[in-house]
Amino acid sequence: MDSSHELETVTPSTVVESLRESLMAAGIVLPSLGIDPAPPGPGLVRLGSVRPDVAMTLAQVVKRGTA
Repeated sequence: MDSSHELETVTPSTVVESLRESLMAAGIVLPSLGIDPAPPGPGLVRLGSVRPDVAMTLAQVVKRGTA
């Protein structure tokens, strides 16, 4: 599937749930993960603040995924 088409049809709530599930599978919880409904537009995905150890774990997971 064309990734640009996927981005056009995805909703912020779908992305939040998908990201939450993926992060949980990696043992990562972002307590402030949610939708920022600030207009204009359909809303932004809000990642929020995390402790340094959670941020480091997230960085390590991303690094492994790009290797």
